[in-house]
Amino acid sequence: MNATYTVEVPDEVQPGDVLPAGSVKVTPTATGITVPLALTLTMTPSLTFELDNAGIPDGTKVTVQGDVQASQNVPANGEPKIDPWTNNAPITIPASATPGAINWLIDSSKTVTTITNPPLGAQETVCTANAPKVSAVANQIPVPTVPTTTKLTPNNGGPGTAVTVSGVNFAPGPVTCTASLAGVDTDTGTGTADAAGNATCTLTVTTKADSIRIGSTPGKAFVWVTPIEGVPHPVDIEVLPGALAIGPAGGLPTLDLGSVTINGKSQTVTGTFNAAAVQDFRGGSLGWDVTVTRTPFLNAETGHAMNTAALSIAPTCTVTNPDSPSACAVGAAGAITDTPKQVASQAPGGEELTGGEFAVGGGASLKLPPFMFADAYQSVVTFSMA
Repeated sequence: MNATYTVEVPDEVQPGDVLPAGSVKVTPTATGITVPLALTLTMTPSLTFELDNAGIPDGTKVTVQGDVQASQNVPANGEPKIDPWTNNAPITIPASATPGAINWLIDSSKTVTTITNPPLGAQETVCTANAPKVSAVANQIPVPTVPTTTKLTPNNGGPGTAVTVSGVNFAPGPVTCTASLAGVDTDTGTGTADAAGNATCTLTVTTKADSIRIGSTPGKAFVWVTPIEGVPHPVDIEVLPGALAIGPAGGLPTLDLGSVTINGKSQTVTGTFNAAAVQDFRGGSLGWDVTVTRTPFLNAETGHAMNTAALSIAPTCTVTNPDSPSACAVGAAGAITDTPKQVASQAPGGEELTGGEFAVGGGASLKLPPFMFADAYQSVVTFSMA
């Protein structure tokens, strides 16, 4: 079996968190299963999901069975269909997870097969096929390595609001959480950190505050809701997520590197890639990556090719909207081939908002071979986003 999957998981994950049932969705993109018998079968497929991390000791990996799907009839030598899968029980992220990234893996797929062909009678077999374990999320959240206040629940309210404050990497034992306004402490509460350093503290906000922290760590923002006497009149608004897109849709203008004359020596020409526009209007804390690939340098009419021509990029990424909540990171300079090369990225924000508008481009450098057919050549460089 060689199955492939995509996995959607919550974008704010820390050790000790509990993910409710239905919050993890697995979608098979290719089952990789064929039935080698000339029989009509009834199959009930299911999947096993596994959480893996270097800090989770062998033998204690978190495994949660997926929702059992409805039985289906499969024709002789047919291929069954596996529908999207969700976890049917809560998943607890172990507090022992190693700082770094939490990986989500497919452990195995299983089908219960009933053969009802009359000459054989009815019999039931269980077939388990291990799928290759693949990291299934692009939005892995870095786990802090120093004492850090991570979450306020809730993060807003007025007088009398009870707030639970969470943190990681604290020394085991009692902790103190503190609300403050413009750096001046207002209310305090107490809590504990367990043996793995996961801290939970509670306090009641009695006066105006703009931040709450555990110990001396940087606090998380708290939105004070001022009580107003009179007739309450709620006003609701739903903010919908926008798109993650790269453009323009019609493609970028041609980069013309001019001309060179064959002289028996390798020559290099340079230029600047036209910048692609990146828009992240999702309104969450996810990240993204931009990669480039290229086609060979060819003349489609004559069939001539420059197979040894080497095209490189020195990437750039700039913020084009000053209100963007995120910065973008630039990838390393290097060759552009048919294998995707990362040129820019936005890191996941954990508890913080990400997104914005950016321009991704860079310097172009083309090294030509000493000898080639005198002709006009073109390669197409594609900027892709995930």
